[in-house]
Order: sequence, then C-alpha cells, then structure tokens
Amino acid sequence: MPNLLVAGKLHPAGEKLLERLETDGIVHVDYIQEVSEASYAPLIHKADALVIRTQPLSADTIAMATKLKVVSRHGVGYDSVDLNALNARKIALTIVGDVNSVSVAEHSMMQLLAAAKRVLRSDLAVRKPDNWEWRNNLEQQEISGKRLLILGYGRIGRHLARMASGFEMEVKAYDPFLEKKGWPEGTVEPISNLNEGLAWADCISVHIPKGDKPAIGADEIARMKAGVIIANTARGGVICEKALADALASGQVGAAGVDVFEQEPPLKGSPLFTYDNAVLSPHTAGLTRECSERMALASIHNAVNYLSGRIDRSLIVNAGTIDV
Repeated sequence: MPNLLVAGKLHPAGEKLLERLETDGIVHVDYIQEVSEASYAPLIHKADALVIRTQPLSADTIAMATKLKVVSRHGVGYDSVDLNALNARKIALTIVGDVNSVSVAEHSMMQLLAAAKRVLRSDLAVRKPDNWEWRNNLEQQEISGKRLLILGYGRIGRHLARMASGFEMEVKAYDPFLEKKGWPEGTVEPISNLNEGLAWADCISVHIPKGDKPAIGADEIARMKAGVIIANTARGGVICEKALADALASGQVGAAGVDVFEQEPPLKGSPLFTYDNAVLSPHTAGLTRECSERMALASIHNAVNYLSGRIDRSLIVNAGTIDV
C-alpha cells in the first residue's frame, strides 16, 4: 500500500477523506498537523506521495525522500518548493488548479475598501476614549470611480476586475506574459508600460509571482500618485516591505492591505506593524472555509490520482520531466 505523507493541518473534510482512503486500503496516511519542514522531514523517507501546505520543501529533505513520486501542493504557488531538486529526481509537482481565485479576489477587494475607508483608525476612534473627533479629519475615501491597476491578469485578476466594475472603477491591467500570449477579448484594457500604469492608478492590486527581486520597490513607489492605495495578496517579497513602510510613513502610499510577507510569520518588530494605515492579515486570502475545503480535497485527490495514473496533466507543474 502506498504511503501518503500529509504535512500541515487540513480542513475537516480533507481529514475525513484521509480516513476513508486509509480504511479502504488505498493509502497509508502519516498526518503531521504542524506547518514546518522539521516536523515532517523525519517521515519523508517512507512517503510515496506528499501533500504540503506553505512550509518549505528543500533539496536536503528531497534527498531523503527515496520513495517519493509526487508532491501535491495545497494551493497554486510553489515558491517554497525546490523545483530543481524535484526535477533532478523526476518527482512530479502538482497544484490544485482554480479553487481559490474567487476567495483571493474577494480578499483583494476587501483590502482596497478597508484601506480606503481607514478601517483600523475608524475602529480605534470608537474604542479609544476621546478619539471620536477623528471622524472630522475626513481621511476616508471612496473607491467608486477611481482608477485600479491590476498587476497580473490571471484568474484572480479577472475576478477582481469584475468585482471592481461593480464599484464603477476604471480598471486596467498589466501582464506582459499574457500580452505575448494574446490578451483575452472582452476584458479590461491592457497597459504595456508598467511605469505609465503606476503613475495612472489611484489603486493598485498585486497578483504576480515572486521574482529574484521585488517587483515593487522604492523606485516604483516613487512613480505612483501620492496617496495611492496598494493591495498585495500575491507573495511576500513581490513588494519591498521596507520601501512600503517608508511610503506609508511619508504618505506617498496613503494606505495598504498586505496578506503576504517576506518571512511568514513576520519577524517581531516588522516595519509594517508601526502603521495603522496598513491592514494586515496572516496569509488568509485563500483560506476561507469554502476554499480550504476545496484545496484539501483537491490536493489529496491529486496525490492519489498521480499514484494511480489518473492525474489531470494540466495540474502537473513539471510535466516535461516525468512520465505519467
């Protein structure tokens, strides 16, 4: 019987599926609820398949995985996984597909609204004695009719564009990879020059993968309108946290919503903690109850289906290096 190692706590529906698979003799399950590489690494040598959440999977751990055939990500990103090490061993990496795009887009919309309405300061004005008169500072803004630039126009970006249209925002998107492929008809207008887009926007929402360096740093922020609102549900490191903190302090960025961090959880004393015009959340954009259930079930099915030769090849990241 194959051994399935599950690293990280799953939605209860996923736990029930694991129980059923083990009872039916499909797989033997090792279930480690802690989210850290050190917690699951001692069991990796037994695993034929690994379901993993956001914790790292390093080359050193992969080297111990002598039986491993597939790694199934509980999500769509895989920057914490050493893909080169998997490729060298011809170990497949799968993702869950389109199960979280609506959840993340909703979170991005919430960030834009919460930032514009200065919800943290507003809440404090009620809770803190003698702070009621904050309301007369008129810091809150409307987003209706404002310009929204979406960086990365995949599924999440398109859902966000649809939601923003309900607020009558003027929406444009920057996605050079999609432009080369062919911009989808009937959607928002593309912006080819990032610097022009940054200068045009009142609000910016980030949905691009992490690169070798931050896509948004001090230089990019300097090109934005003073008082711009920024939302980031992409990946930590896509925006330079120090540059963003400095811009929140100066007012160049009026407010921001941040769901992802360079280190997770962030280090105590992170510069972003200082500012109450930054709405922070612990990488929860895709962790609604509904989405967590879909991701848990999909990641388990991907692992089991790969082992049985029934995997949807579109869900395999490194399909060119393996045989199914």
